[in-house]
Amino acid sequence: MTASAVSTSVLAGILGATGSLFTSTPGIRDDLTNAGAMWFDAPVVVDRHFISSRRPDDLPAFMLAVIDWLSAKN
Repeated sequence: MTASAVSTSVLAGILGATGSLFTSTPGIRDDLTNAGAMWFDAPVVVDRHFISSRRPDDLPAFMLAVIDWLSAKN
């Protein structure tokens, strides 16, 4: 699963975030931590099958993380 910016909170809410590592826009940090996630202020966070980023400016790093994750699966 990949998520960028606000969609991270939707993903966490649907799948449950207990113990998962996420980053997001700082405005939804509390939503993620209340859902049980560990939040980091980083351009990209990869945790198992979750890849999250903070904002559109982080998309280059986000896409590299997605490519790396997909490459490791093959």
